[in-house]
Amino acid sequence: MSDKLRVLFLCVHNSARSQLAEGLLRALAGDRVQVFSAGSEPSFVHPLALRVLRERGIDASQHRSKSVNEFANDTFDYVITLCAEEVCPIFLGARHKLHWALPDPAAVQGDQATQLAAFRQTADELEKRLRQFLQEMNLDAHSGHER
Repeated sequence: MSDKLRVLFLCVHNSARSQLAEGLLRALAGDRVQVFSAGSEPSFVHPLALRVLRERGIDASQHRSKSVNEFANDTFDYVITLCAEEVCPIFLGARHKLHWALPDPAAVQGDQATQLAAFRQTADELEKRLRQFLQEMNLDAHSGHER
């Protein structure tokens, strides 16, 4: 068993918020944290989520939308749910549970510029929360080592 912190992000479709969170935390924490994401109704990784991550220098081209059932026999240090207006999936194999209610950027109506702005705003909020999370875990972002 690894001594790395294991984190699972959950939302409904595992297409936008949880994919952004997975990519961002992996980039911020490097190999110090094992990061996963899933959803109760997996669909596809939203192209705008991939674009926003790519804009930040993060390659998420290998990400795929996964069902929470794939992790049913796993345990995690933290499960972080990201649903706001929907019912988030429940996951029992977690030492700690956090809930960060964030609106789904994929639900934003409008032209592509409006939708892209929503994805960027969600990524900005997630990055802010993830940096705080890493600081609280004594794993400062990009520091490469625990304090």
